[in-house]
Amino acid sequence: MVLKDFYTILSEEKISDSKYTFTILVNEKHEIFKGHFPGNPIMPGVCMIQMIKELTESITKSTLMIQTLANVKFMALINPEATPELRLELDIATTEDDLVKVKNTTYFNDTVALKLSNTYKKI
Repeated sequence: MVLKDFYTILSEEKISDSKYTFTILVNEKHEIFKGHFPGNPIMPGVCMIQMIKELTESITKSTLMIQTLANVKFMALINPEATPELRLELDIATTEDDLVKVKNTTYFNDTVALKLSNTYKKI
């Protein structure tokens, strides 16, 4: 975990061979929120992308490096004080050339906060 104590995995469910759902709890007291932004904490997009990478690494049991990000759409702001619990749905596929492709949708309650597709290279 790049950001120590940034989030805790509450549950992980394997839906099918390629689909997983994680429920995580964001640490609203984490240092990062003191700077982003004081009095009005908002989840940094780069932290969301890092969480998706770390969850994908745990599933694939591989160390990954982002190769491409596509269709990154931040749809709603995540305030960890108001909605610290997030649901991340991951659809993971490995290509013939050993790249890992991920489609993600992240929610708080029933609100879509993030949609993205990315590709990782195993390192």
